[in-house]
Amino acid sequence: MKILDRYLLNDYLRNMLFIAIIFIFLFLTIDFFEKIRMFLSNNATLKQMLSYSLFQVPIALSQTLPAVVLLSSLITFGNLSRHSEIIALKANGISLFRFALPAIAISLLTSLAIFLLNEWITPYAYARAEYIRYVEVQKRPIPGSFNQGQIWYRGEKGIYNFRMFDAGTNSLQGITLYYLDRQMNLLKRLDAKRGEWKDGKWFFYDLLITRFDGGDFPVISRIKRQEADIPETPSDFKLVQKDAAAMGYFELRRYINKLQAEGYNATRYIVDLQGKIAFPLICIILSVIGFSFSLRSERSGGIAVGIGTGLIIGFSYWIVFAYGISLGRSGAFPPLFAAWFANILFGAGSIFLLSRVRS
Repeated sequence: MKILDRYLLNDYLRNMLFIAIIFIFLFLTIDFFEKIRMFLSNNATLKQMLSYSLFQVPIALSQTLPAVVLLSSLITFGNLSRHSEIIALKANGISLFRFALPAIAISLLTSLAIFLLNEWITPYAYARAEYIRYVEVQKRPIPGSFNQGQIWYRGEKGIYNFRMFDAGTNSLQGITLYYLDRQMNLLKRLDAKRGEWKDGKWFFYDLLITRFDGGDFPVISRIKRQEADIPETPSDFKLVQKDAAAMGYFELRRYINKLQAEGYNATRYIVDLQGKIAFPLICIILSVIGFSFSLRSERSGGIAVGIGTGLIIGFSYWIVFAYGISLGRSGAFPPLFAAWFANILFGAGSIFLLSRVRS
């Protein structure tokens, strides 16, 4: 490794570490104060609050690393510009693109780290944080489980099974309800294609109802639409439904394949699946933007300018990315385009800025 590479890497990694610590601290502080009322109203112990914050660290890291890479590039190359080191490099015939390669390599490794973090660590941390929040602090039991891509729920009327619960639209897909008496005898089975929460009630569609009234044969009836006789609300099922954030890429892909094989609409999850690839790769694009933007003129740059520019660019990416994801989930954009919309837009911007760098 050349001396210049070591010089750049030392400065770049030092900035990354410092910025990452600040971002994680800010993320945890904001999240804590958002939930402090919940903690205090439920008499949460110090151990519970600290445990919850500890499991939020991987989530904070995976969400803030792209901004960390962007700010590190802006500050590192901005300071080099401000101290005329860029001019010295060019005077000695050193290409700025070659000089920036170590930073680009770090951004590539960071993208890989985010993907692996979201695959192995973040889902477990997310699940543990939610368990501490709902079960240990709020004392809310979890009367069900998410198993083999299905929701099993022990309700007041019996045992419920759902193929999918969409928390965004408060709708159910692939419904099977087993109504039981106190002796756990099966009284009725209800199968429905889908269910919707409207005006504080559940309405099921395309029902097949099988009653076991003690006769020799069950009584079967079909109904197009009916108000469901269950007291549970969408908030009850949210405790059991496994969110896409709590699943790694490969687990989510298996879940999507299962839903599609059974004929259910998995568009929302396909968008999230693509987002699990698109989001980490933005590190490379933001690194190029940071490098190119900080060198737009030889004497510009500095910490204050770098931080301000980084916050604006990073915040803009978050808005565009979230906007694309929401359009994809609603079906307005194809899932692939929706998840990669922000990367395409910012990737084009990085190419434009890179073409204006005088190497």
